[in-house]
Amino acid sequence: MDTVANRGPLAGLVVVEMGQLIAGPFCGQLLGDMGADVIKIEPPGKGDPMRDWGRGDYPLWWEVVSRNKKSVSIDLRRPEGQALARRLALKADIVIENFRPGTLEKWNLAPADLLAERPDLIIVRVSGYGQTGPYAERAGFGGIGEAMGGWRAIVGEPDRPPARMGVSIGDSLAATYGCLGALAALRHRDRTGEGQIVDSALYEAVLQVMESLVPEYVVAGHIRERSGSVLPGVAPSNVYPCADGEYLIGANQDSVFARLCVAMGRPELKDDPRYATHVARGKHQRELDEIIAAWTRTRTVAEVEASMVAHGIPAGRIYRAPDMLEDPHFRAREALVELPHPRWGKIVMQNVFPKLSRTPGAVRSLAPQRVGEHNREVLEGFLGLPPEEVNRLATAGVI
Repeated sequence: MDTVANRGPLAGLVVVEMGQLIAGPFCGQLLGDMGADVIKIEPPGKGDPMRDWGRGDYPLWWEVVSRNKKSVSIDLRRPEGQALARRLALKADIVIENFRPGTLEKWNLAPADLLAERPDLIIVRVSGYGQTGPYAERAGFGGIGEAMGGWRAIVGEPDRPPARMGVSIGDSLAATYGCLGALAALRHRDRTGEGQIVDSALYEAVLQVMESLVPEYVVAGHIRERSGSVLPGVAPSNVYPCADGEYLIGANQDSVFARLCVAMGRPELKDDPRYATHVARGKHQRELDEIIAAWTRTRTVAEVEASMVAHGIPAGRIYRAPDMLEDPHFRAREALVELPHPRWGKIVMQNVFPKLSRTPGAVRSLAPQRVGEHNREVLEGFLGLPPEEVNRLATAGVI
């Protein structure tokens, strides 16, 4: 049951989430954050593997990715479970799935059949390579999409193997584009009454954020490579050592660089031919970084930050979780939300973004604590099954 009033722009929409792990569930999280009623289908028993994922001793990722959802346990490998899932899907506005292509078809839940019966249904399909093409049926996790989409090749130090980001960015990007596609499809449905399939591939979601990587090669023969903490040709823009930590400074624009020179007590640098223009600074990137680092090493992070703020220079601390919890800007904007929790006492997590002025989203309810926690609420209240039928399905192991 929601503990916060639902003012979100998607209030009243019903989403059935058949996905597992990250990409499908994160798409469901985004829609739920904005007010949709998300019914999450989990296999009876252990449920979604995300229930066990997390760092340290506690599986806390589930608490974030499954907030604002209701758990219904259905065995999709059994015909009776498939028929039950079909009934839920045909009563929903949006269906999300991130199984390997062909799985829904094998389970008698083919999107073409669902659309034939419910023409205004929107079906979001997230997969490694998309629903078509020679690689479509291959297994694909987020890291594979990051590699194929170009991300991994350019992340890390030049003299080391490709590095990975500390979060599952490929999955999250594909889920975000799946959500974007669902919202665009809703707009089309509002105008025409037609539903459609949203096909979000992991590698294509990553490719979308690769800036001009492909045109640079086609036009100029340039292949981007790993460059560590800098973006080649863009200077100064780096993390610099301070007396008590590290600090990020981004002063690559001419006017901003001039202000940085004044802040460092080196105003002459802005007129030095080696640093006076964007192109010149890019050519002398390493020596410019050494000049700035020599200045920051003599000051604390707080002192460098005060100087950057005073001179209007884009810069910032390298935040970790404790810094976020203590930061006044996080508090003022309610970037983190604290919720009472039956197991942990309380839990703090990222809030809903972006912020909408008239119809804000919210974390209305905790992630389901038990697999099938909302079986009766959904199957009896939403689907209209009689209690004795729900009892029979439970006894038979279908739910």
